[in-house]
Amino acid sequence: MSLKVELVSPTERVWSGEASFVSARTVEGDLGVLSDHSPLFGVLVDGAVSIKGVDGTITNFNVSGGFLSVANNRVSILTESVGK
Repeated sequence: MSLKVELVSPTERVWSGEASFVSARTVEGDLGVLSDHSPLFGVLVDGAVSIKGVDGTITNFNVSGGFLSVANNRVSILTESVGK
């Protein structure tokens, strides 16, 4: 089973699709999300977010704060700004 992931900034949808793994850094520490992860809400710190697509391709983003929500194999990442 895969994750449905969306990475969004105020001006654009940066990444959207199916992924097998997502990692991010929150105020609580580093976080890794696989399918069937328990629901959570995290506050992101400035740093890297990595998304591993179902094809094995890893895409890294540099985010400036924001939030990450996980529920029902969906990961929503909202950030103030993002770069590659």
